[in-house]
Amino acid sequence: MKKNIAILAGGNSSEFPVSMNSAKTLEDSLKNTDYNVYKIILKGNSWKLHMNNEEFEVNKNDFSVNLENEKIAFDCALIIIHGTPGENGLLQGYFETLGIPYSTCGVLSSSLTFNKIFSKNYIGRYGIAVSKFKMISKGIPYSTDEILKETGLPCFVKPNRGGSSFGITKVFEEKELKPAIEKAFEEDHEVLVEEFLEGTELTCGLIKTDDKEYIFPSTEIVSKNEFFDYEAKYTKGMADEITPARISEELEKEVQQLSSKIYDIFDCRGIVRIDYIYTKGQLYFMEVNTIPGMSAASIVPQQIEAAGYSLQEILVIAIEDAIKNNQKEGA
Repeated sequence: MKKNIAILAGGNSSEFPVSMNSAKTLEDSLKNTDYNVYKIILKGNSWKLHMNNEEFEVNKNDFSVNLENEKIAFDCALIIIHGTPGENGLLQGYFETLGIPYSTCGVLSSSLTFNKIFSKNYIGRYGIAVSKFKMISKGIPYSTDEILKETGLPCFVKPNRGGSSFGITKVFEEKELKPAIEKAFEEDHEVLVEEFLEGTELTCGLIKTDDKEYIFPSTEIVSKNEFFDYEAKYTKGMADEITPARISEELEKEVQQLSSKIYDIFDCRGIVRIDYIYTKGQLYFMEVNTIPGMSAASIVPQQIEAAGYSLQEILVIAIEDAIKNNQKEGA
């Protein structure tokens, strides 16, 4: 009997359209498999299965759908919601409660990695290099002078919890700092002001199961904008994403080994992508993307292809590993 797989897309952040593009790629990739694939779009309290231009309400009590007088239950949730509630542990807690397998990191690792400040503080305890930064909370007074003593100029201002470069500004002068912080506050009530590290931007995707690890070739990112912002990420021709990266074999090995180590430190599951800056002979950890983009313009599908796999193969590995681990934990 075919397993029922729910692709969960949408969400409640600015990354809604990115998630929808990723979901389409996953849906297309899982055609002609031994799965029945259903797309469920979440927006606020609205959870609806979309099929044949019709919408069907999801019963949140048991995550099922009544479809033409047949009750559909799901064997696995393939979460591709960037931002809340998919990347911060909320959906993971929901599925844990129901005992339904899901494709991503667990509750704790999702919430920890989604918080840039927490993840930097945590990973720094393991001797992994991180940039200098200051945290600003909405409603609490701050001194731009004190911030810049720590970070210097230029610096980056980012929402603490968010992705796809929404709300991010590269600041060159002190007078630009306050407007940049206010812009970031539109995305989150906590803001990260981070030193600018001039170097090579590298990112590495991977998935590890109990039996095997799949660590993909790293990608070098060269943005044609000031940094790898939303336009550079999703507009063709605005960034060069070079896979494999133009780095030495030794550095490539270091990137992959460090990515494997960080995956384990955060107790990750499923497909993740880890971002770095390489400067002055050292890799600096930037962040973990526990639900990386999977659209046609995204990096991880490029890395998977460069590694000699198809996206379908890797998705099947992620789904089956989630189901296997759920059965093991429920035993």
